Amino acid sequence: MHPGTGRILDIEREVELGGPLHSKGVLILSGFLAGRYALDAPISLAASLVFEQSYGGVDGDSASSTELYALLSALAEVPLRQDLAVTGSVNQHGEVQAIGGVNDKIEGYFEICQARGLTGTQGVMIPASNVQHLMLRQDVVAACAAGQFAVYPIKTIDQGITLLTGQPAADIHRKVEDRLRLFAKSRRNQNAQAARSAEEQA
Repeated sequence: MHPGTGRILDIEREVELGGPLHSKGVLILSGFLAGRYALDAPISLAASLVFEQSYGGVDGDSASSTELYALLSALAEVPLRQDLAVTGSVNQHGEVQAIGGVNDKIEGYFEICQARGLTGTQGVMIPASNVQHLMLRQDVVAACAAGQFAVYPIKTIDQGITLLTGQPAADIHRKVEDRLRLFAKSRRNQNAQAARSAEEQA
């Protein structure tokens, strides 16, 4: 993450491990950032996204909200909770959209948490529009009822980033805007220096 031309590099696509739907999800992130933060000046950002230690193909946009949370976290320099799994695609307006396989995803993460020991803070963030599709196993339902596990229906990125950081979304957005202004200032200085150097060499 550093000053740049506004490009988000999809490393999975660059190494031909990312499918078209995943690449589309990454491009949507650029649309969200431009629509939310680039109202009076272009975004001067260079960022890269990758699934670390993943060596198989990646496709689908179910992780696009997760990728956006990661970008906002890096820009705001605010850490995200590590006890919550996240799924959900996102549109350019920051609305979290339905995904497939929601029950399998919840139950899969529950099994990991159960094997490592339930702490009472673990859970899964899912699109609110997927709530109507929930048909969870009884042990997952029982753990939720006992406060050992949770399923959080999320409608917007603002709602999700608040849950993941413990800070109001407005504070996160302000920190992101401040960082992007620093990037823009740095890029302007770089361009001015390059222009002066070109004049001196002419």
